[in-house]
Amino acid sequence: MADGAQDGRSADGALASITMSRPSALRRLRSLVESGPTRQLLVAEAASALLWARISLLRMPFQRLAADWGQLVPAGDPAIATKPGPVEAIRTARAIGWAVTATASIMPFKAMCIQQAVAAHGMLMRRGVASVVHYGVGHGDDGSLVAHVWLEAAGVEVTGYPVPASIAEIGAFVPPR
Repeated sequence: MADGAQDGRSADGALASITMSRPSALRRLRSLVESGPTRQLLVAEAASALLWARISLLRMPFQRLAADWGQLVPAGDPAIATKPGPVEAIRTARAIGWAVTATASIMPFKAMCIQQAVAAHGMLMRRGVASVVHYGVGHGDDGSLVAHVWLEAAGVEVTGYPVPASIAEIGAFVPPR
């Protein structure tokens, strides 16, 4: 921000007004609520799935969670490539991607990329749509190590896209064959 302001604070440290360039959380929530009954149910499921993902990632051993995601394969393995699925699977993947991404922005916690991928993966599994959970690492602007998780299904970029150019894929969990 101009005049030395950082993180929503003015140069003297006071909180800046709530007039931001992006819509407020309340406006985003109102938009989701007004989106119709089908999308409302999807948003409610996404909120529940994001909360479950957050709790699970904090409480369960990673190996136990990852066992449900499929087989871990290294980057470049041919099993990682997803092909476009049937029209209904593509619609489902797009709708779930929208719901998880939109809902993540209004959760009372910061829903990170891994939580979004875990939530969307579970929602897709319940609908019989296979997905691939990708993991990558890279360096942040300050040289620190950063990780990123993204999900694709039926040839659709579901969550975590666009993948930053600084991230290199190290592996992915693919559906069992």
